[in-house]
Amino acid sequence: MKPFRKNVAIAIDGGGIRGVVITQALSKLEDHLGKPVRQIFQLAAGTSTGSIISAAIGAGLTAKQLHALYISLGDVIFQKTLRSKLWLILKYRYPHEPLAEALRKHLGDIKMGDFWTATPPIDIVIPVFDLVENRSRFVKPWKAEYADWSVVKAVLASSSVPTFFPAVDERYVDGGVGSYANPCYLAAYEAKFCQHWDPAETTLISFGTGHFPNGLKPGQANKLWPWEWLDPVLGAFGQSSDTQQVHLVATMFEGIDFRRFQVDLRENIGMDRADKIPDLIGYGDELWQKVLNDESEAAPDFRAVGGAS
Repeated sequence: MKPFRKNVAIAIDGGGIRGVVITQALSKLEDHLGKPVRQIFQLAAGTSTGSIISAAIGAGLTAKQLHALYISLGDVIFQKTLRSKLWLILKYRYPHEPLAEALRKHLGDIKMGDFWTATPPIDIVIPVFDLVENRSRFVKPWKAEYADWSVVKAVLASSSVPTFFPAVDERYVDGGVGSYANPCYLAAYEAKFCQHWDPAETTLISFGTGHFPNGLKPGQANKLWPWEWLDPVLGAFGQSSDTQQVHLVATMFEGIDFRRFQVDLRENIGMDRADKIPDLIGYGDELWQKVLNDESEAAPDFRAVGGAS
């Protein structure tokens, strides 16, 4: 694995229980470098499950502690009940309380501003979507607007995927509702333009929580019923957004050591599939091997034939 540069940032995608993939890989990274993640990263940006991991890094939890929490709490947070089966008429599948209780227990009552006044300070960027103002918000510890936000509130908001969890304060939902399910561009922007890091001295590690297998078979599209279009359309939106963020970092931040790591899932694993944790641990090992061998994803080339942009 190539050495990291002076300044090291991490960006973590959303994906619910698939965060196990990331915590497993980060546990291996801790072993490899011989120090906890809080001492490795000075900036962390995360959406949804990525916000949980980023906040935990800022609060000083080790990756091993976080990995154990994901494994032990998966069935608690995504408990299969009558509500989870009748969510179409009950508005959402899972209540906030189990996740909120776990966050308060392990993160405490810290506020976003506490990350910035810690020794050493750490910058944590948590995107949430504000349904009232119809815009993305970027919750950061150094912004006065968000310094008094509890970390639990910020993480709950970023993790509140519509239909899975209720909106926080009846307005804030998952930051991935916008273009930031993959927050690598946010992390790069934060590093260069807000923290004024020199790209030549910066390493940005970007972790995905798994590519779903290819969806439709040839000739299948025109055979779909209207309601069957939902998964393909959402999948296309998510994949296009993910690709766009990677492209933006690769093309707009010249000189930065950008490493995007992702694994290919052999089946679709939904964000609430806690029963798939053993498989996700295996994918985490695959992700770590990619990190160790510097097998980062190549940025997409959007240029036309002949080199024209």
